[in-house]
Amino acid sequence: MSLETLGWGPDLDLALSNTLSQSSSSLVPGRVVRQQRGLLTVQTAGAAFLARAAGRLLHQAQGAEALPTVGDWVLLQPPASGDGEALMHAVLPRRSLLKRREAGSEHDGQLIAANVDVVFLVMGLDGDFNPRRVERSLTVAWNSGATPVVLLSKADLADNAAERVREVEALAPGVDVLAVSAQTGLGVEDVRIRLPPGRTGVLLGSSGVGKSTLANRLLDAARLVTQPVRADDDRGRHTTTHRELFVLENGGLIIDGPGMRELGLWGDEEEGLANAFADVLALATGCRFSDCGHQGEPGCAVKAAVEDGTLSEERHASFQKLQREQAFQHRQTDAAAQRAHKRVERARSNQGWALTRSKRRGE
Repeated sequence: MSLETLGWGPDLDLALSNTLSQSSSSLVPGRVVRQQRGLLTVQTAGAAFLARAAGRLLHQAQGAEALPTVGDWVLLQPPASGDGEALMHAVLPRRSLLKRREAGSEHDGQLIAANVDVVFLVMGLDGDFNPRRVERSLTVAWNSGATPVVLLSKADLADNAAERVREVEALAPGVDVLAVSAQTGLGVEDVRIRLPPGRTGVLLGSSGVGKSTLANRLLDAARLVTQPVRADDDRGRHTTTHRELFVLENGGLIIDGPGMRELGLWGDEEEGLANAFADVLALATGCRFSDCGHQGEPGCAVKAAVEDGTLSEERHASFQKLQREQAFQHRQTDAAAQRAHKRVERARSNQGWALTRSKRRGE
């Protein structure tokens, strides 16, 4: 398989030359195409290898974000015998990184996929439908640096699919919203044309929304195991247990993975929230005070829009909730950065003190 088939381009040629000048020329580039329980599979131009991070890469990593995930381009040392594990020595610069706060944690993050161009936010037109989750998912997607597209799946089961599309379009200004059905094929071609050769997409959504079924339809093959949702609450079972990148027949690429019901914000990026709530921020420019908290201050244009029905109370509450969550994450990031800075300064101080003592002793 050629690297171009996996999405290699001129930007990576430059990154490769810059990275190899600082490391061994015996390293070869490849893309992480599968991740399961910490085990990574990397596809190179010659073969696919199970791979793990080399000690130096682990040592130099500043955190989980620096370690490879599915979709990453890495430099690795193939095993000498052709069997066994390869060692990943470097992660090439990313175009985008999709991540979330680890479920049940306030501090730890989880990488979902790297170097994706399109994040397909999949939501079923059944008991799974939730406009507030659309807003949260859009914030996470915009934060990644990729372009979000909302897919309302199981359209064949809904009598009001067109109405739901209009409802989500109102929540997602400038974002494509598509009604799709993997069973009938509705909208599948609209998804496929958004993945031309070399372009990578990722399917993101809760268990049971039909991500793997849609991936199978895009692949024209039953490559991924699927199960029906529970009849009592339309909730899905965790059928997919790994993340994997597939090459479509038309040359596009798609990543499928386990369902995620919880998408916590991780990091302090402001672009995601600004894009997901562009309408609210546009209203905020009319507030009397530049630091208006939109909670009843005099001359608040946002609160006025809620009162006259221009902006729904639910959307306003969702914006404020995510804003508070982002502010908390910003404080956490600042606190971690301050601790790291203090450790560095303390180490430098200790080194300076030792050097001064050495000079006094004439060493």
